[in-house]
Amino acid sequence: MHDERKARLMKSFWRITRYIFPYRLHLGVASFFMMLFVIFNMVAVVLVIPLINVLFTAVPAAATPVPDPVTLNNFKEAALAYMNNWINSMPRLDALRYICLLILGSFFFKNFFRYLQTYVMATAEQGIIRDLRRDLYEHLHRLSLSYFTEARKGTLMSRITNDVRIVNDTVIAVINSLFRDPPQILFYLAFLFIVNWQLTLIVILVIPLTGLMLARIADYLKRESTRLQETMADLTAILDETLAGMRIVKAFCMEKFEINKFKAFNERYYRTFVRIVRRRELSSPLTEFISVLVVVVILWFMGSLIFSGNSGIPPGVFVAYIFAMLQMLQPMKFFGQMFGSLGEGMAGAKRVFELLDIQPRIMDAPDAVELKTFRDSIEFHDVAFKYDTSDYVLREINMVIKVGEVVAIVGPSGAGKSTLVDLIPRFYDVVKGSITIDGMDVRQIRIDSLRSQMGIVTQETILFNDTVRNNIAYGITDISQEELERAARAANAHDFITAFPKGYDTVIGDRGVKISGGERQRISIARAILKNPPILILDEATSSLDTESEQLVQEAIENLMQGRTSVVIAHRLSTIRRADRIYVLDRGRIVETGRHEELMKKTDGLYRRLHDMQFSRT
Repeated sequence: MHDERKARLMKSFWRITRYIFPYRLHLGVASFFMMLFVIFNMVAVVLVIPLINVLFTAVPAAATPVPDPVTLNNFKEAALAYMNNWINSMPRLDALRYICLLILGSFFFKNFFRYLQTYVMATAEQGIIRDLRRDLYEHLHRLSLSYFTEARKGTLMSRITNDVRIVNDTVIAVINSLFRDPPQILFYLAFLFIVNWQLTLIVILVIPLTGLMLARIADYLKRESTRLQETMADLTAILDETLAGMRIVKAFCMEKFEINKFKAFNERYYRTFVRIVRRRELSSPLTEFISVLVVVVILWFMGSLIFSGNSGIPPGVFVAYIFAMLQMLQPMKFFGQMFGSLGEGMAGAKRVFELLDIQPRIMDAPDAVELKTFRDSIEFHDVAFKYDTSDYVLREINMVIKVGEVVAIVGPSGAGKSTLVDLIPRFYDVVKGSITIDGMDVRQIRIDSLRSQMGIVTQETILFNDTVRNNIAYGITDISQEELERAARAANAHDFITAFPKGYDTVIGDRGVKISGGERQRISIARAILKNPPILILDEATSSLDTESEQLVQEAIENLMQGRTSVVIAHRLSTIRRADRIYVLDRGRIVETGRHEELMKKTDGLYRRLHDMQFSRT
């Protein structure tokens, strides 16, 4: 199990690197600036040596002989000799002035190159996350409709926002740390080795121990972060469902129930987050304490040698050694924090890539063709369908819809009417049999060209929190005001739209909440009219409207159906009296077919029974 988890972690890591690759130039330039930052940081450390010598040596020393030739073994002695001879070649005050200017210059260039590194790195950091969020959103649009009927919307929102943000924070932390901290640590270690390799071995021995502890902390954080992100997804889902159903919550006096449910998940998130913060924040003080422990040991050891007169290290070199050790604490501390961020980020990346790995069920066939026009008929041939978790919803469906016809689908609730019409635009694929348009199997037609031939008005009106204009012209960019108004008039919508304070530029709120149900339905019909499709699929939505609104919507529907092939799911049988053909569904099968008058003659037929039940209540 551990090996499998490790393999998944490495897979997520390499997939993230593919998002990093396009920004390799930015990363290369940023790493170059970071190297310059590290070099000038080291220069500042080295300048401590002549500064101490100038300040605490009252009388200039005699010239120090320079080894000849200079080799790797005597490099330290040669460097110190050159430095001492340079200091002793001028008055002490001049030497102090030059050293101070050099220190000031080194700190200026150190911070200048640090800023340049951050400036260049910002493009890579944010570009990586932009690309990941874009791919995730595009992938969601490629997924089949069946996925969205099973997945919770709040969970998807959490993955696009919260999980991607965590990956974002991790990428930034890791990239910054990798290009900033290891070079500094290596430069400082090289300096420490040159000064005294025996003491520096103590540091080398401690680093693996620190790394092991940090790795264990990172593994814990990855596990806990997975739980945290799942809990956040649940919280987001609950919030989304509650806000969407607030009317029902209040109608059934369920406020306390929803509050308690939210409190339970919120408490779980709180406890998990506290555990993560406590363990994550352990890495920084742990790294710093171990590093300081090493410095203290070296101070004690070197101090003992100095007091006994056996150190052999000049005071300036000793101070620079300690200063370099202290300077190395910060990159080691940041490097330790990076391991904690890596554990959390990999958990977020795993969830993001799990979503990206979901394959759409409805896809274009490799040899799919384009449906340019609809000329003849839509036919169902022994069609059967079932969802993943159910028995067959439709069985042995044979149906013909000729061009220009109005075909109605009726039946009791749960008969499979909506499922049947969802098969035509391939929201789902048939399990058995086939559906053809002009003799071509819909599975061999490109999905975009298939759906472009259809206009769909559903029972649940879907509008966006945008202007009336943009809702009617959805998907159409170059539309004139005249065309817009013509579609609105045909949908009986122009009068109420112009009565709004801002007319067609009025924002109608989330799902059109600022307008009535009849007005929402007429705007959706205007949208279908403007698209001007040859095939209409209408899930008639007049049953929940008042009499006046129902009449206006029904007139709009009739205007929409003129000159088009229409498939109508009929809830009110009075609206389909003039249909060319009526198919009656019961328990997933077609049990009757005919015109209204023909079906009404069957005194024991299902259609006659449904009709009598409806009109007996009116």
